[in-house]
Amino acid sequence: MEPHEIAEVLDRPFSQELLARDITRLAYVAPDGTPRTVPIAFVWNGTHVVMCTTKNAPKLASLRANPAVALTIDTEVHPPKILLIRGRAELDVVDGIPEEYVSANTTYEMTPEQRAEWEAEVRSLYDGMVRIVVTPTWAKLIDFETTLPTAVEELVRQRAEREQAEDRP
Repeated sequence: MEPHEIAEVLDRPFSQELLARDITRLAYVAPDGTPRTVPIAFVWNGTHVVMCTTKNAPKLASLRANPAVALTIDTEVHPPKILLIRGRAELDVVDGIPEEYVSANTTYEMTPEQRAEWEAEVRSLYDGMVRIVVTPTWAKLIDFETTLPTAVEELVRQRAEREQAEDRP
């Protein structure tokens, strides 16, 4: 996929709504060759999907060995809206708590006191974190209004062709 095609998908209003959510599902390949998917908080900075994790997270060895990842960001309502992204993970070890980690967790309902306690706990627990930075190399939006899964698009096309053939004299 060309960068302008990726940007066109990610700039759509439904994509922007999904990129403003707080949880994605990160898929990667574990060292034993089996797939893994984990929910993880993220932020979209306009260019990259940024997730943060502990420096001892098992997924880091996998991402170092094979940085190819896939992300799914979706809704829980009907019709679902689904944003699929593929890319390569770059790992950035940082001291302290990255701002992305704090901002990725701002949508959770907490009182100001709970938020202050949560942030104090995080800052006392972690001396640093790893930023997982994904630059999209492919993207697809499925909104069931203007876009469908590829297999469903094919079935719709085949049905239209059958109906056209039936209408011919």
